[in-house]
Amino acid sequence: MPLTKLERTGSYLQGAPHADRERASFLKSQPSSGPKTIPASNLAYVQYTTSVGVGSPATYYDLVVDTGSSITFVGTGKKYVRTSTSVPTGQKVNVTYGTGFFTGVEYYDTVSLADNFVITKQSIGDALQFKDFNGVDGIIGFGPVDLTQGTQIPDTNALVPTIMDNSLKQGLIKNQILGISFAPATSSNDKIDRIDGALTYGGIDDTLYTGEITYVPVTETQPAGSYWGINVTHSTFGSKTLISRSTAGIVDSGTTLVMLADNFFAKYLNAIPGAYFDTSVGLAVIPSSSVAGMRHLNFTIGGHVFSLDTAAQLIPLDQNTVWGGQTGVQYGTVTSLGTDSGAGLDFIIGQKFMEKYYVIFDADKTRVGFAYTDHTFSKYSS
Repeated sequence: MPLTKLERTGSYLQGAPHADRERASFLKSQPSSGPKTIPASNLAYVQYTTSVGVGSPATYYDLVVDTGSSITFVGTGKKYVRTSTSVPTGQKVNVTYGTGFFTGVEYYDTVSLADNFVITKQSIGDALQFKDFNGVDGIIGFGPVDLTQGTQIPDTNALVPTIMDNSLKQGLIKNQILGISFAPATSSNDKIDRIDGALTYGGIDDTLYTGEITYVPVTETQPAGSYWGINVTHSTFGSKTLISRSTAGIVDSGTTLVMLADNFFAKYLNAIPGAYFDTSVGLAVIPSSSVAGMRHLNFTIGGHVFSLDTAAQLIPLDQNTVWGGQTGVQYGTVTSLGTDSGAGLDFIIGQKFMEKYYVIFDADKTRVGFAYTDHTFSKYSS
């Protein structure tokens, strides 16, 4: 089609710069569908939280970043503040976790994850009864949506769209991908010192990892396959083989430690002279005389080896109090799962592993990715 040039006279461009600036401001204010990176903070060494606004005007809550569950709720610390955007759904909600639970009622509400990154009509649980959520206001769930089935009453068979589901549906992101960057904490609450974690909604952040990303499909083995489950094909501690054939487990930011099936864990302890499991604390004890001789704990994932060096396997001595341990005793970050292998979930790659690697949860292609970071390897310091 032909274009016609308009011939104008007079000061017809007067005000155009102001109009352009207003348009630029409007365009900047519109939601971006590209990847969005926001901070996450280490709290008391054992979990990462992110600040999430709920309602309008928003009340901000510190929510645990949990890839092992899918419901988002508030109220365990700061109470849920209802505003004009809070709409009761008539559903009760009840979720039991590995430790703790919450029971409450469901609302649809506005959720602010970052500037210009706002979800409307997001399911939010209001926790009225709960256990074991000290120091946090609730959970933001990044697990598969199927985990939400059975959490509501009376609609027990309903699936509850997750934060990621609604971010995609409402055009805030183009890809249902979450990139997570954690780092070992330097204090019991790094909100005071620095923010050393990041969540990237809708993609990955190239500044947060080095080298190539290794992707593996979510395992078909159950129950690991219902979560962000993967297969580890081999695992060694130095020259000692812990896992000799492909076995399934999960990647879970809501689990603090690295957990191995009891028979795998026994091999690990036996490979460290004098090491034993302290049942009262729930942690491995590593004799100080054995620290210098410790080797890398290696996991083969997707044909590539991902290692935990000595620093990653040991809890710094100045953290013993918060773990409930004894002063001067060296505890480890690798612990027992509580069951032997063969039940379809033989390990959990938790926060202490994720603090060393960049991890990508890709729902579009049903896969998990791992990449090295600047803090993959570090020198152990007591």
